Amino acid sequence: MPPTAPARFADGPDYVRSLARGLGVLRSFDLHHDAMTLSELAARSGLARAAARRSLLTLQHEGYVGCSKRRFFLLPRVLELGFAYLSSLKLPELALPEMEELAHRVNESCSLSVLDGHEIVYVARVPVRKVVAITLGVGARLPAHAASMGRVLLAGLDDEALDRWLAQDPLRPLTTRTVRTAKALRREIAAVRRRGYAMVSQELDLGLFSIAVPIRDRRREVVAALNIGTSFSLEVEKRARERFLPALVRAQRAIEWALAHQLTATRS
Repeated sequence: MPPTAPARFADGPDYVRSLARGLGVLRSFDLHHDAMTLSELAARSGLARAAARRSLLTLQHEGYVGCSKRRFFLLPRVLELGFAYLSSLKLPELALPEMEELAHRVNESCSLSVLDGHEIVYVARVPVRKVVAITLGVGARLPAHAASMGRVLLAGLDDEALDRWLAQDPLRPLTTRTVRTAKALRREIAAVRRRGYAMVSQELDLGLFSIAVPIRDRRREVVAALNIGTSFSLEVEKRARERFLPALVRAQRAIEWALAHQLTATRS
């Protein structure tokens, strides 16, 4: 089987291995690994101890990583990397007024995300203070296969891109209800394409339910997903279709209009 394009590039002269290693070290930190020893970081990043040490010392010198009692941790300056992306992305700014109105209308939290590899990344969120199992904010990541916004974003891929995605993603089960096979997920995505929205019940976390719709640009390409998240109940699907979905579609249309209008105004 021939190597994939990314593998060929990684073996070529334009691939900066030291940069890739540094980014790998940064990605090793998460909610459950906020401070680690050199050995732990080397194991999580898949790097040799010496390579991990050089990356860490460079990141520490540049102000992205701190160290105390032989444990390394991220410093606030790492937020510059995410803020640079968000500041260049006009969609959250355009969507927030509609999201605030949506959250107020249904009294539930709503979020906007984009697809990044096998995860969705939150780029805007309007929370409603309720007791929920997980806390999310801008920059949070979730597995795409188990999230309603992820299903909507995957439904926006063409068949060839979706085939590649399904071939690479192991579909890690998060609860006993999580879709576990590519065949089952493909069926779910086909249903999302037909009806125009996705509903996910307790696949991401037990007790959680969400419904999402796509956000399309002026070329009708899916660029983001908008969702409402709430607690699971026996009547939640009926309530989602009758109450949440109309409110979501209203916000969806307003955001898409604002996005198309903004792009047109920028180019004129």
